[in-house]
Amino acid sequence: MRVLPDQTGIAKTFDYVVPEAWAGRVQVGSRVRIALGPRRVGAWVTEVDVEPPPGVTLKPLAKLSGHGPSAELIELARWAQWRWAAKTPVPFLRTASPERNVDGLPARPARTQPVPAVADPVVGPLLADALSGGPTVLRLPPTADLAAVAQGAASLGDALVICPSHRMARHLAVRLRRAGVPVALHPDEWARAAAGGCTVIGTRAAAWAPVPDLAAVVVLDEHDEVHQEERSPTWHARDVVVERARRRGVPCVLTSPMPTLEALRFARLVRADRATERAGWPAAVVADRTEEPPGRNALFSPQLVDVVRSGARVLCVLNQKGRAALLGCAGCGEIVRCDACHAAVAKPGDELVCRRCGTTRPVICATCGSIDLKVIRMGVNRVVEDLEALSGERVVAVTAETPAAEVDSARLYVGTEAVLHQVGRADVVAFLDLDQELFAPRYRAAEQALGLVARAARIVGGRGEGGRVLLQTRAPEHEVCRAALLGDPERVAVVEDERRAMLGFPPHLALAEVGDQAGEAFVAALSASAPPEVQVQGPVDGAWRVKAPDHQVLCDALAAVHRPPGRLRLSVDPLRV
Repeated sequence: MRVLPDQTGIAKTFDYVVPEAWAGRVQVGSRVRIALGPRRVGAWVTEVDVEPPPGVTLKPLAKLSGHGPSAELIELARWAQWRWAAKTPVPFLRTASPERNVDGLPARPARTQPVPAVADPVVGPLLADALSGGPTVLRLPPTADLAAVAQGAASLGDALVICPSHRMARHLAVRLRRAGVPVALHPDEWARAAAGGCTVIGTRAAAWAPVPDLAAVVVLDEHDEVHQEERSPTWHARDVVVERARRRGVPCVLTSPMPTLEALRFARLVRADRATERAGWPAAVVADRTEEPPGRNALFSPQLVDVVRSGARVLCVLNQKGRAALLGCAGCGEIVRCDACHAAVAKPGDELVCRRCGTTRPVICATCGSIDLKVIRMGVNRVVEDLEALSGERVVAVTAETPAAEVDSARLYVGTEAVLHQVGRADVVAFLDLDQELFAPRYRAAEQALGLVARAARIVGGRGEGGRVLLQTRAPEHEVCRAALLGDPERVAVVEDERRAMLGFPPHLALAEVGDQAGEAFVAALSASAPPEVQVQGPVDGAWRVKAPDHQVLCDALAAVHRPPGRLRLSVDPLRV
């Protein structure tokens, strides 16, 4: 019996003998405990019927803990180790294992009735095409019923549905159970999932859930960043289940109101007609702030003042708890942006510096030539004070740290994007400073900004439901604003694809980031051994970027480097670049 210790610092496997009393109970994936040196540690069985080296007497396994990941998931974990440059497959096997020991599995449930056909007028006509095989991006308007997609996948058999939040996962589980579909909610019902005969629903970790008879895979809101692990290894649930579906030969559907360019590169696109898609986006109003002088006192546009005084329920979104800085021209009111990539610039010294691509230029407005640049500062606390003074009412502040019990019933809210997740319905969602999102130095800034608008759509409803989204900006012609006004995410995708191709960002190449104590030694070894198409850039802020034409070249190059001692952060497809 060959086992892999549950120790992140150990990449080696070890051989042990199975006690006779456990004969027939230990299989690939079983969780066991072994004597390793002076300690007893957990481990997974990775191979059975292994011949020991001649003359070696094997120790027996110390304990049989219970069920663990299947042989299929162990192989998938080995692939993920390569794909995200992990030292061992241990992080993935931990995610694939139950949170508590599972000694036995419950009886497999039997379906008592067929799954009802999907009657949703938006989703129904598209599902047959989307579920016809291979990875498919299903572009649905933000207000579409995602439970209908999950129900359509469950009609094929045991489906795996990945949700961006626990709240959505619980909601879908209730909906499917009412439709007569046996459901296992991951991770709490891991054993039920492992028994088979049910659709498995969960968040990111459910990409590694056991589904013995997998028939279809669905990732809801594929664009949402929560599907990616921020800690190293930076694996993405979307990519894990796409590979899993490929190995099983089952359909894989990725839904999103505005799919990422990465998904569009490897999956075919299925979408609703323009009229249906446009109706599913909210009515949008763009408040042009260009003519207003930069400065922290101009917090509210006339349009927002009218909305606040109208008695409507309003959510104000400002994605900064403290104070964020943008440079604005005092002469023409334009946001000062990079000439190359259009991100916001900073002024750390005597020049303007782009925090996204590193381009520098003199301290001058490219639009009107003025050298009088002002810092625009806004923060949640300041907005709450001013909004209370304007409305004469209590305003509830919401951030990610705000307990749910404190988000009580009110008419006016101000918060970071957390307010979009903690308040269910509103008449108006106002983005007080959309420019902070549009011109952020992150290469996915435009996608992320449109994603916030799509999230707001689920709060105010589609065009026919009376709600509105108010976008305050000094860039009213930006592609995100145009996409929101027209309900057409294609406008962002086209511009973003051209921009990333020019700057050399994914999906036009594969990217990794290397840092921490052992980063310099690792990069030195990589530079000496990697093929010429692998480029190493940096260091910038203590980190190096590694670029390659595709993931095959990149991951092969990273895997070939011997890891030096010391802490090493190695992030493939880093989220915050």
